[in-house]
Amino acid sequence: MMDAVHIRRFDRPTRLLHIVVMSTFLGLSATGLPLLFSDAPWSRMLAALFGGFHGAGLVHRFFGATLLLAIVWHIGNVFWRAFVRGERGLFWGPTSMVPQPRDAVQLGQHITWFVGAGPRPRFEHFAYWEKFDYWAVLWGTALMGAAGLVLWFPVAAADVLPGWMFNVALFVHGAEATLAIGFIFVIHFFNGHLRPGKFPMDLVMFTGSVPEDEFREERAGEYSRLVATGGLAAVTAPAPSAALSYRGHLIGTAGLTIGLVLVAFILYAVLR
Repeated sequence: MMDAVHIRRFDRPTRLLHIVVMSTFLGLSATGLPLLFSDAPWSRMLAALFGGFHGAGLVHRFFGATLLLAIVWHIGNVFWRAFVRGERGLFWGPTSMVPQPRDAVQLGQHITWFVGAGPRPRFEHFAYWEKFDYWAVLWGTALMGAAGLVLWFPVAAADVLPGWMFNVALFVHGAEATLAIGFIFVIHFFNGHLRPGKFPMDLVMFTGSVPEDEFREERAGEYSRLVATGGLAAVTAPAPSAALSYRGHLIGTAGLTIGLVLVAFILYAVLR
């Protein structure tokens, strides 16, 4: 129902950051795979969309630089909020993205719930799989970014690194990229969109809010905390407009489709 009470989960800067990360990752995947699997039958066709292999390389560097800048901005913003604005709870507490003991406990509870042997965990603002997704992106971006910069600026890198590091950088960049693509386009997409209760798509990262009844069921721990502290009213929001929901469906469907096609390309190249 469009007039139902919603609960705001993500503000506009967070949603914009997600779109930037999503778009650049898709671009990096689409331009990097033809270079990584250049002997695959589909690589020339995919590279042609960007003006050939040379053009794909140039576009790949653009997306890579944009993603690195977005991650650096995000990390800087977190530290600014924590140490300049004095926001509490960013590094520990119920709304933190830092893994905590309760996440391990809730993982076990979730498994028992899956098999019908226990109640559903009472998740807080972020569940354990969301934290895993978050840190996987940060770690993967740092690793791929460092290796990518070595390959992008080989002359400058050669002044401080031994020659064998270039082989390591080439291997790490390709291997980590393949792992990241598989993880994002299979595990993350399943958790975010394809799992029961969310299929065919979870729009919260595009609209920023969820219906209150859905929030109460999926984030029972956070809901109880907000009710107990009187903070629920502060996070209520109107339902997203039909236009915003439509854009969310459009962007999400495009990303999901591109991702699954790229996974199919990888499987074909590896298994043929």
